[in-house]
Amino acid sequence: MLVTSRSFEEYEAFFALAPRDLAGGVLDCSSGASGFAAVANARGGRVTAVDPAYAMGTEQLLAEVRTSLDRGGAILADHEDRFVWTWYGSRERRDQLRRDALTAFMADLRTHPAGYVAGALPRLPFTDDVFDLALCSHLLFTWSDVLDEDWHESAVTELLRVAREVRVFPLVVQGSGDAVPFLPALMDRFRELGHRVDVVDVPYEFQRGATRMLTIRRTE
Repeated sequence: MLVTSRSFEEYEAFFALAPRDLAGGVLDCSSGASGFAAVANARGGRVTAVDPAYAMGTEQLLAEVRTSLDRGGAILADHEDRFVWTWYGSRERRDQLRRDALTAFMADLRTHPAGYVAGALPRLPFTDDVFDLALCSHLLFTWSDVLDEDWHESAVTELLRVAREVRVFPLVVQGSGDAVPFLPALMDRFRELGHRVDVVDVPYEFQRGATRMLTIRRTE
């Protein structure tokens, strides 16, 4: 897994976020070194970030981020034909968004450490129904070549335990952009439980064809 520093602007596009989506309690899982919580909370939001990397010390965390930047660059290089730069405009703008996000994250981690909770799917350290919305960026389905179908089902179940709505982006395998073979069956199982399950277009594309998010609304 990578410890990345994605920006608030990227999250807005990944999850088609509107101001009303940030009016309640929001969980960012797993957030890595994202600047999303820092920016959202500075604007009056109530975002909690969770990631296993928060169990590290600050220096080790920064080292993991730098390692992840190198690994992410290698993925881009190995699958260059699978990425487009339309949303970012240029590689330089993407890199600047990531640098700014890391700066915002580190400052907020130091000043508001309680907002950054060490934890990992599929067992989160929160009580039931504590969030209105859970966002999961570049973990579920992205790493489906490493994490199997049973793990994904447990992870989604856990997110629905702590939040009334779950949004997941993207829905393709990292690097290759391949479809996730078990995604349709997994969606059907959650529909059979009575949840509302949809795949929604979003205003973002970086991996070719990765333009949709999964939304699940829990049965009340």
